[in-house]
Amino acid sequence: MQIPALIKFLSALPRPELSPLQAVTLPFNPVKLILLIGWVYLCLYLVQRVQFGLLVPKNYKAIANLATLIAGPVVLGGLIVIDSVRKSAASGRTFAETLKTQIKMLIETMRAVHFARAKKDSAIMLLDSSGRNIHEIYSHGKGESHDSKILNLTKRVIFDALSEEASDILIDPKDISTYTVRFRVDGVLRIVDEVEANTCQAVINSIKAVSGMDISERRRPQDGAFTAKTADGTASFRVASAGVVSGEKLSVRILNRKAGTYTLTNVGFSQKQQKIIAEAISKPSGMLLLCGPTGSGKTTTLYATLNEIDFFTRNIITVEDPIECVLPNCSQIEINPKADITFANSLRSILRQDPDVICVGEIRDEETASIALRASQTGHLVLATIHSNSNASAIVRLMDLGISTLLISSGITLILSQRLLRKLCDKCKVRAQLTPSQISEFNKQKVNYTNIYQAKGCDACYGTGYRGRTAICDIWIFDDKQKDAVAHNESLITEMRKDGDKKGRSTLQKEGLKKVVDGVTSLEELKRVVG
Repeated sequence: MQIPALIKFLSALPRPELSPLQAVTLPFNPVKLILLIGWVYLCLYLVQRVQFGLLVPKNYKAIANLATLIAGPVVLGGLIVIDSVRKSAASGRTFAETLKTQIKMLIETMRAVHFARAKKDSAIMLLDSSGRNIHEIYSHGKGESHDSKILNLTKRVIFDALSEEASDILIDPKDISTYTVRFRVDGVLRIVDEVEANTCQAVINSIKAVSGMDISERRRPQDGAFTAKTADGTASFRVASAGVVSGEKLSVRILNRKAGTYTLTNVGFSQKQQKIIAEAISKPSGMLLLCGPTGSGKTTTLYATLNEIDFFTRNIITVEDPIECVLPNCSQIEINPKADITFANSLRSILRQDPDVICVGEIRDEETASIALRASQTGHLVLATIHSNSNASAIVRLMDLGISTLLISSGITLILSQRLLRKLCDKCKVRAQLTPSQISEFNKQKVNYTNIYQAKGCDACYGTGYRGRTAICDIWIFDDKQKDAVAHNESLITEMRKDGDKKGRSTLQKEGLKKVVDGVTSLEELKRVVG
């Protein structure tokens, strides 16, 4: 058969009707491809939830991430079921109720996570001392996209710390390749993230840049400061860097924005203690000395005490390093050693400004202590803090600075030593499981132990079992008898050096036990802080 005839024969054959989809032949199924892409993205998203969530212990996160990357929702579902079983057994609720709550929380978290991240980046502005935005200051030279990523990460860390009411942010190298980011919340450090070294070093540089520090210097210790504006107001930060093994360490102190609103009741003092302090600050002269170790809340109590004074009828001048909170109708001076503005120099000038109340942020040297004590004898009320473990050791510390016992006894009116105890989370605290020996001791002391609780941990308190802090204090009233004993009794000074801390700790234990019996804190927390 010739070729033209063959073509004519084939064209004459009947053809089946083809649908539009059948007419277009693809080498793959588009529906299956879309499902595959969706599955991959879902697995990657769930890996993030496992990595940064609390479902999996830290030691098993690598294995869980690998399993989630392959199996995705199957693994996550299994983890949710296991966690629900554990929480159901601990809380006494049914498994169905616990599982329903877990799934609801997961859905809410997934809905909020992207919105929260975008909101964080725009809800905070980091400014240097002159008011310039961090975006104007920091430039790494690797393009706008890289800078934007670093700055967003920096702002997110600062925003999270403010949201969780942290007092410090610590960024330090874990090893050559990894840095650890930690927050100090309620006086206790906890890890919030681990970041790759190059990325974290860029974050450190951005913080140093906005703090007015030298980015190129990584070995020599440096100090700086910056501020942050949020919807809740302005927060101030003090930054310190130092070169360490494997890299550079950065410490960011968050100054307490709420300190200016505290009262003695907010701090946690009893009515009796408030009455004693109110009587001391109502006098026209004398010194009220606050003491305690670092982080014991001395500055907060200092602000709370100042808030008890009438600012309109008394001229109040403070000398602080740094100023943590601006008090209205109060003259505040910030220490600046570079400009020769020290505690001693400032106190000299303050005495020529007709003050009624002088507040000294911290007594650090003999000159400051001497001027403050002499001012308390010449018609001025002086409030001051000093680092010491107890009331007795505060006297010893002043003597070690070179102050005479006669000046100490004639100037001081009241000494207050304090500590801060974490308060139990109201949402998850449970009745304490006391041992027979503890119950026997409580019965012997005629203490009602039925309202004693212990920490458990929940999402509201980030699994710690505690939220917020309260103060306990040991007050020493310096009456005429005490003044005479300190001025002339050498054996009393020797006794203070030997047993002062022991007696002070005993008093703090008794005050702390009252908080335990009232269900405010736990026996474990009291033992951790006081011993």
